[in-house]
Amino acid sequence: MSWLDRLRQGLSKTRQQFQDAAGDLGTDLQETLTRLDSIEDLEYALIAADVGRAATEEILADIRKSGKSNLQDALMEALTLQLEPDRRRAQFRQLGFTPDARRTVVDPRGHVVMVVGVNGVGKTTTIAKLGEYYLGRGKSVMFAAGDTFRAAAGAQLGVWGERLGIPVVGGPEGGDPAAVAYDAAAARAARGTDLLFVDTAGRLHTKHNLMEELKKVRRVIDKADPGEPADVWLVLDAVTGQNGLAQAKKFHEATPLTGVIVTKLDGTAKGGILIPIVRELGVPIKFIGVGEGAHDLQPFDPQAFVRALFDVEVPRD
Repeated sequence: MSWLDRLRQGLSKTRQQFQDAAGDLGTDLQETLTRLDSIEDLEYALIAADVGRAATEEILADIRKSGKSNLQDALMEALTLQLEPDRRRAQFRQLGFTPDARRTVVDPRGHVVMVVGVNGVGKTTTIAKLGEYYLGRGKSVMFAAGDTFRAAAGAQLGVWGERLGIPVVGGPEGGDPAAVAYDAAAARAARGTDLLFVDTAGRLHTKHNLMEELKKVRRVIDKADPGEPADVWLVLDAVTGQNGLAQAKKFHEATPLTGVIVTKLDGTAKGGILIPIVRELGVPIKFIGVGEGAHDLQPFDPQAFVRALFDVEVPRD
């Protein structure tokens, strides 16, 4: 089964919500708009999928103004628009929506990427998948095992590093994560390695002291390698829904995010959570994951995501 097939399968619960609410999505758009009960059911389905109230209102407004002939095409276009950052969304509304070419490569802005998130979202495994992704694109990669609080977290990343041939800078269990980050950033700069991914201790976004420590990790990286980290990527579990968005906001306040990675999209009916993440944080989705395999993490493409949501084939170039 291809990755896109797994994504379609993973989004089946969210897709079923839309189909249950709106019936035949291929129906004539104008006919649908005359049936108030259909529009109210669609509104409920969008909110139930964690799209959010503000985005839902804009989606319904865009559907009403759409020049599409059927509901599915209008809904797909409106959802894709919501997955674009604010400025691009405004441009599309002004100039007319024209789909972009599919995005197949994600390039970090610099050399160091801090990877943050709460316990249990799969940060360490995600870092390993990122390492393999960039190795396959000709980049040299290092890992920093900065999660010194979770038992065996450093060992887990070490196993991944050995398997992939990626150097890992670590420290003693229970040691200072900032010291690990400093050593790794200095080593990356000295070696000229293309990318360093810094694993950080899984922390509750509601714990002030732990979030302050995250700021410290960022500061020491900048001391060791001025200007870095250029990126801070948050790993979110899609199953957490609106709670995940609350997490994202707290992390964004503590250390501004430059991207989000959403995992476990194969186990949730809350596939719409990606929309409020983009809208409310103004931060792009970088990667999405639909399984545990090394290749189950892929760059996020709004059009491909929406097509998978509606089980529509992605056009071949």
